[in-house]
Amino acid sequence: MAKTILHKAATRGHANHGWLDSHHTFSFANYYNPERMQFGALRVLNDDIVAGSRGFDSHPHDNMEIISIPLEGALEHKDNLGNTVITKAGEIQVMSTGTGVFHSEYNANADKHASFLQIWLFPNQLNVAPRYDQATINIRERKNSLQQLISPDRNGEGTWIYQDAWFHMGRFDKNTSTEYAVRKQGNGVYLFVISGAFSVNGQLLESRDGYGIQDEQQFNITALEDNAEILVIDIPMFS
Repeated sequence: MAKTILHKAATRGHANHGWLDSHHTFSFANYYNPERMQFGALRVLNDDIVAGSRGFDSHPHDNMEIISIPLEGALEHKDNLGNTVITKAGEIQVMSTGTGVFHSEYNANADKHASFLQIWLFPNQLNVAPRYDQATINIRERKNSLQQLISPDRNGEGTWIYQDAWFHMGRFDKNTSTEYAVRKQGNGVYLFVISGAFSVNGQLLESRDGYGIQDEQQFNITALEDNAEILVIDIPMFS
């Protein structure tokens, strides 16, 4: 029988630093909830809004796969690998931090905020050489279907990470349905509603709700509103 966990948007951790308004699905920084440490390999899912020209000063990471998905605006990324790049809505960036990397992340615009999802996964290989990658995604391809953003396949659609994980996003018209099949035996799936509302196997999910599913090989996703958008993260399960 499938095991599920529902994280309503209003139950997330929240920190407002003025320049940064951040909601934490899982324990992060000053938000600690022993029942929300991770979902399988998914360790962090932060929903961040960054004020114009503000951001995160250079800081270190290691042995984590870090994915940034801009939803509005643009982010300027700099790291000690020599990368200085701007990522905007419709693009994604990944870092395999491996043996260690320093990076900063700033809102690239002075006159408007930037909104993005910051997601951390535990890797399946430790102490790899750090890497940065960025991919442009044709968002038209997610109209009424799930578009692959990330996979373990170095030659696959989107980009890749050191984990048996698949990321998809879809934007759906009202009453449009799709079936999702889990990509690897033993994986679970975490769904995060970016906008609108969905029914997932009959469970109502509204904007910024999260929903984890284990021990289910296939399930139905139905949009309940026009232009509803969802992120689907297919990941290994372990405690």
